[in-house]
Amino acid sequence: MSGVLAVSTGTMAVIVVVLLIDLYLVFLIVSGFRARKADREVKATVTADSVPAGAEEAAAVPQKVMPRREFFRKAWLASLGLFALQFGAASIAYLWPTIKGGFGSKVTVGSVEDVKKAIAEANQPLYYGAGRVWITSYEGTGKDPKTGVDYEAEGTLAEGLMPLDQRCVHLKCRVPFCVSSQWFECPCHGSKYNEAGEWKAGPAPRGMDRFKIEIVGGQVVVDTSEPVPGAGRGTDTTGQAPEGPFCS
Repeated sequence: MSGVLAVSTGTMAVIVVVLLIDLYLVFLIVSGFRARKADREVKATVTADSVPAGAEEAAAVPQKVMPRREFFRKAWLASLGLFALQFGAASIAYLWPTIKGGFGSKVTVGSVEDVKKAIAEANQPLYYGAGRVWITSYEGTGKDPKTGVDYEAEGTLAEGLMPLDQRCVHLKCRVPFCVSSQWFECPCHGSKYNEAGEWKAGPAPRGMDRFKIEIVGGQVVVDTSEPVPGAGRGTDTTGQAPEGPFCS
């Protein structure tokens, strides 16, 4: 649920700020109408008798000088409009990955064949930046009776592929893959996970969180909207030991 809550929190922040801006705009508009009404009432009280002798012609000349109150009001509206435009652009930039089908939604990584080929050639899991997800080639039983893990039942394993959240479950640092050890190693506090994202060492409370995966028309589709909590400590469905020196 952490991914959903993160998106929801950001969205709620945008909504609150937009509402505040709308309220401020309403306040300025109402203030402007009141100021105009007051100006009209003042002008209505001026009669021909109140105009000094010889000033009729001067009074007939249109005054082009903008009142100070109106100037400040227009300046405020202009600056507020500019701020709203900038804020709207920033909000769209913030939400764009989800709108276009990035992190926080279903992402299509590529064909099963291409993904497996990329993993084999690089000798490491495939990182898909748009979804902020690792796609690892899984070779294991998929189940651990001791911890009750069943990857296929939870929908995080399909045709030998498993998607893993890029963040460490300890303090959310981005976890790189170490080619020499063939494990995921967090550079922040030393948490380590095997290639299946199962906890092996460090302060992390569990394995790496995963995402649900499905194969649609031969394409790998990962749902990044709701991470599945990682397997508990002690889970080992692959028996993979470190295959070389650690990177951190």
